[in-house]
Amino acid sequence: MTLSTSGLQNGSRVRIQDGFWNSFTELVRETVIPYQWEALNDRIPDAEPSYAIRNFRIAAGLEEGEYGGMVFQDSDVAKWLEAVGYSLANHPDPELERTADQVIELIAKAQHENGYLNTYYTIKEPGEQWTNLHEAHELYCAGHMMEAAVAYWGATGKRRLLEVMCRFADYIESVFGRETGKLRGYDGHQEIELALVKLHQATGEERYLKLAQFFIDERGAEPNFLVEECRNRDGYSHWAKKKLPIPSVEQMAYNQAHKPVRQQDTAVGHSVRAVYMYTAMADLARLTGDEELLGACRRLWDNTTKKQMYITGGIGSTHHGEAFSFDYDLPNDTVYAETCASIGLIFFAHRMLQLEAKSEYADVLERALYNNVIGSMSQDGKHYFYVNPLEVWPKASEQNPGRHHVKAVRQPWFGCSCCPPNVARLLSSLNDYIYTASPAQNTVYAHLFIGSAASFGLAAGQVTLRQESRLPWEGYVRFELSAVPEAPFSLALRIPSWCRGKAEMKINGAAEPYEVENGYAVVTRQWAQGDVVEWTPALEAQLTAAHPEIRANAGRAAIERGPLVYCLEEADNGSPLASLAIRPAAALAAGFDPDLLGGAVVIEAEGFREERDSWDAGTPYRPFEARRPAEPVRLKAVPYYLWGNRRPGEMTVWIRTQGE
Repeated sequence: MTLSTSGLQNGSRVRIQDGFWNSFTELVRETVIPYQWEALNDRIPDAEPSYAIRNFRIAAGLEEGEYGGMVFQDSDVAKWLEAVGYSLANHPDPELERTADQVIELIAKAQHENGYLNTYYTIKEPGEQWTNLHEAHELYCAGHMMEAAVAYWGATGKRRLLEVMCRFADYIESVFGRETGKLRGYDGHQEIELALVKLHQATGEERYLKLAQFFIDERGAEPNFLVEECRNRDGYSHWAKKKLPIPSVEQMAYNQAHKPVRQQDTAVGHSVRAVYMYTAMADLARLTGDEELLGACRRLWDNTTKKQMYITGGIGSTHHGEAFSFDYDLPNDTVYAETCASIGLIFFAHRMLQLEAKSEYADVLERALYNNVIGSMSQDGKHYFYVNPLEVWPKASEQNPGRHHVKAVRQPWFGCSCCPPNVARLLSSLNDYIYTASPAQNTVYAHLFIGSAASFGLAAGQVTLRQESRLPWEGYVRFELSAVPEAPFSLALRIPSWCRGKAEMKINGAAEPYEVENGYAVVTRQWAQGDVVEWTPALEAQLTAAHPEIRANAGRAAIERGPLVYCLEEADNGSPLASLAIRPAAALAAGFDPDLLGGAVVIEAEGFREERDSWDAGTPYRPFEARRPAEPVRLKAVPYYLWGNRRPGEMTVWIRTQGE
């Protein structure tokens, strides 16, 4: 069943009003967006310079200078503009809108007469456009600016950036294709594919949808475009600044171009590129009815989320190439789990929900959102993790070259700063992820339990409701219907995996039986204005074990409560955390701590600490029989998303279960 989200994309039909999420959306609006504007203008002390706005000024002829930053620096401006668009849709801000309009005029001035737009090739390598799609991110940058254009137009009705990007899309279509004289190629970093779908949906232009299909269909076809392009450059690499051996087709797995996408069934290569591609594949499967493409999406979803995903919703286990490695290889201390990858996974989950309402997609979306994504940003909105570890030893991060990528504290900005503006644009558009509606099937689906007011157009008529939620601290959700059609319709509420099937529904105070369909509690009836639905999924702290193949977690357990993963921090439990163990049979005591970073539920449990006093400091090893009983201790766990907001120290998600 194909689901429609018509009317939900620009935020005009869903408004968030939630005790937990308001703090994040307000933080993005009041702090993150202004802070990132300063960062893009290189005005953050002690932070790595961005050069992004300066590059556009140089490309527009407004100042002189050399190109600065990464080859894909334009995309940071695009993601910031996209976040601004979503923010303005929910909270009009004339001053912010004026700033954005000025940036858009700057972008327009940097555009070439033929529609081309890219500051790197305008300033650094003029005349070399489209010669290094493998490495140079030209279409990737174009895609992000297309997304920004659609978001800004949707929020303000202003078409300036949309027209700029339609011109660019038209030019791209004149360059790429199967016709004689065109490039039968695609970008090394996927993004434009999903962006062209958005541009198609905004403009109704079929050519943009067909161009997205072309890029997806060509990927991995023989002869391999990226290999041949490298050969045409005689192996010269943008990143190495020298000639390298011509890569093999197999090596193009890093770009998911080693075989046609419909033949792929395992998540490989750069994790962000992968999930951006999977998102576009799901979009195209929905819009074109391509069953073969849908089958590939399902296979890739299963492999990604069931064999290569961290408990926090992170993906990409190795810092070598920011990539997937292989099934069940999920180390906690050398992890990568890039923030952008989890955001891309959320995009993929959202598109799969539009294809078919299955709770497993929303479960993963929720897991990545509540843990990896919001945990990547500090509570002040000004510091960020690029890498999201599940185990941190600050000394190792500082002194072990193999762990330099794992930071013990969030950073103010990065030379490659793709993640901070990605977080901003996701949280600014969070209202788009709460519901989907199937007008033809007269069904409204609630995927996330986030307080909000929403309105949907069904075949039966208009439905307006308000959701109130106490998550993630309490398992209570309330829906009140303020407008209903005269004909029956269905309300489908996700049964979260964390409630283990224990969830009760009441309608107007009376227990209501429901049908379970693909993990949703579905009630179909003739509704009345003022009807109240109460939904109480069981929310209890629990220990979670990892699959035996995940070797890093052998003999360990993690603590979860509702959508939140918990962790131990040195601030509460001392050091080393590796010497601690939890008593598996002991009760997990959950209690709200109003003084913990604005208030949060913490979990305490009985545990043990390895005895240290009998050890000679000069003896690293001794006979096992000399080991003395461990000391009983009270362990304290905090939500993973809050870790690292007090003082630097060790952290671990997975806790030993032995030690008595």
